Amino acid sequence: MKKFFLISILSLFILCSTAYAELVDNGDGTVTDTETGLMWQKDEAGAMSWQNALTHCETMDLAGYDDWRLPNRNELQSIVDYTRSNPAINRTAFPGAMSSGYWSSTTYANTGYVWYVGFGAGGVLYNYRLNSLDVRAVRGGQ
Repeated sequence: MKKFFLISILSLFILCSTAYAELVDNGDGTVTDTETGLMWQKDEAGAMSWQNALTHCETMDLAGYDDWRLPNRNELQSIVDYTRSNPAINRTAFPGAMSSGYWSSTTYANTGYVWYVGFGAGGVLYNYRLNSLDVRAVRGGQ
């Protein structure tokens, strides 16, 4: 019984220590996720339509990099912190984060809709592409 308990505690410790990536503030307006290697825009770009979000990210120049893009659904969901809510994100790494929805680059089956991540609780939903949602750019990966 002691052995089982010890193994269970050790497994829980390993699971908890690897469940959330370390987010490193680079001091230049960017945050790097050490688990995925993705570099994130620290501050939001504001709310805009999906097409404007794509254009904004692709033409952005931040911290000497010009290869920014709108994150896909899985990338955006990777920075959700499900131990928090309103917003469900690490507020130390992203102090200006909103509890609102953030566009992803992933289109829904119906091309008029696009997936987004709601940072109130971390839900993944879809919205009409002409509506305005918040934007956070990413680089690297893919």
